[in-house]
Amino acid sequence: MKFVVLSVLVAVACADRLYEAPSVRADSDEIAILRDDRVIEDDGRYNFDMESANGIVMSESGSPGDEGAINSAGSFSYTAPDGTDVHLQYVADERGFQPQGDHLPVAPEFPHPIPQFVLDQIAFAAEEDARNARGEVSRSYGAPHDD
Repeated sequence: MKFVVLSVLVAVACADRLYEAPSVRADSDEIAILRDDRVIEDDGRYNFDMESANGIVMSESGSPGDEGAINSAGSFSYTAPDGTDVHLQYVADERGFQPQGDHLPVAPEFPHPIPQFVLDQIAFAAEEDARNARGEVSRSYGAPHDD
């Protein structure tokens, strides 16, 4: 929940920066904003869409959630320096920030079955936990072994 609140605060801070006219140095490259549509309702709902001349497109909408948090969903896209099109969609709600995009890393599948000695140790630990829960004193401190 704290992550959602933090994400919303960052999003609001970024949105606030977009409202302010940036100071432009004479030697800087300016990127034109082609579209900047914002709607903020009195009840806390909001929506914004932005597109810049360099191909960045952002869109987000949100509404008040439980316990004062903001539930939001949106997307952004841009072209990476190597020419790859990057598109990310996200939801930020009570379950946290949940991004989706083809460019995000994915954990590899487990490459092999779990060895039997590991399964035996897991079962042993579960038995120990059950004994402790019943108030029994454990007489062994090592790994399981055959008697």
